[in-house]
Amino acid sequence: MAKSSPSSSARRPRYGLWLLALIAFVAGGAAWAFREPINGYGSIASAYSARVACSCRFVAGRSLEDCAKDKLPGMEAVTLVDDSQARSVTARFPLVAEATATYREGYGCVLEPWEE
Repeated sequence: MAKSSPSSSARRPRYGLWLLALIAFVAGGAAWAFREPINGYGSIASAYSARVACSCRFVAGRSLEDCAKDKLPGMEAVTLVDDSQARSVTARFPLVAEATATYREGYGCVLEPWEE
């Protein structure tokens, strides 16, 4: 029975690594090709979620966990964080956009100005 030397297994092509690199390349290309719709969706989703969650939290007086149930279908990626001291809610669409809405007496919840 012949033993295989360590050098012979090192010469064998690693198809898994090449496949992973190919998948990463294709995913990166698709993300770059669709960057404008992704950025637009992320900005709108985070702004809408911040505004609705702020109203739910500070006007209706519900908990943030209960307000998270009001998200529209397709907005599962948006995360919500509230700041009770500042009476604001920040919504984040990962790696794309973030928006904050703050409760102001007499105006309700108002989105903070966007910075591009």
